[in-house]
Amino acid sequence: MERLFSHPFTPRGALTPDRPLADLTWLRVGGPADWLFQPADEDDLAGFLAALDPAVAVFPMGVGSNLIVRDGGIRAVVIRLGRGFNAISVEGNRVHAGAAALDAHVARRAAQGGVDLTFLRTIPGAIGGALRMNAGCHGTYVADHLIEARALTRAGERVVLSPADLRFAYRHSELPEGWVLTGATFEGAPGDPDALEAKMADQLARRDASQPTKERTAGSTFRNPAGYSSTGRADDVHDLKAWKVIEIAGMRGAVRGGAQMSPMHANFLINTGGASAADLEGLGEDVRKKVLQTQGISLEWEIMRVGEPASARDAE
Repeated sequence: MERLFSHPFTPRGALTPDRPLADLTWLRVGGPADWLFQPADEDDLAGFLAALDPAVAVFPMGVGSNLIVRDGGIRAVVIRLGRGFNAISVEGNRVHAGAAALDAHVARRAAQGGVDLTFLRTIPGAIGGALRMNAGCHGTYVADHLIEARALTRAGERVVLSPADLRFAYRHSELPEGWVLTGATFEGAPGDPDALEAKMADQLARRDASQPTKERTAGSTFRNPAGYSSTGRADDVHDLKAWKVIEIAGMRGAVRGGAQMSPMHANFLINTGGASAADLEGLGEDVRKKVLQTQGISLEWEIMRVGEPASARDAE
């Protein structure tokens, strides 16, 4: 503990050294974190960050739905929020949600309270990740509904952030290094709970018919090509999709080790069983190279890749 903290601190949450991360990601790959901290609540996390040696890197991790952790793991304290951060409440047309609340749960709880946040229903992951990625679906984005976000700075200070503070863009927001999002407040249009539930059921049915939802994936692999995809503005167009350019490049169903581009949806990267993080990231890079060669389009990753390759850890 003395290697971690600049002054004495005893966390109430679980602090685990050299913790493998594969079982915490949807793709089920990745090496260990130097430390994994699962805070009991916001006070515990604030105290932890305040006591943590400023030289120690911090990596906030959600439910791992949009993440490849490389095989060598992460040289940092990985912070994973749990039950102390998943509360959801509805007040009028506003919905308050902890950063660990699943997007789908927030959509359903909002609908029960007569608030339309149905766009969140089919987005994999939790609210913290949705804020970081300005997650969206059906042309609606987090930025369209966010009133404020709450976070802790790297020093453990509580801050409230406006949408302008987060500088939202397409699949992007900005947050200082080491800050941890803890919750958010959204506003949605009023709606009939039964009608909202029916709308979400339709969204789910359409998603399951077109996406490999029963496979180990991390959602969409690449952003829709810049200049052809939505930044959330009303006048944006969606003329060119990532799945389409991947298909044109002949990479639908492409394989590398235990990794595959889904035959069902070409923009989904799958762990077919036994894939390494290197297989998955390498196949993604193969796809990017082929799309660039065939169409002159440089695809950008939507899945976050973090950590070191296995070779870097082996060399230590």
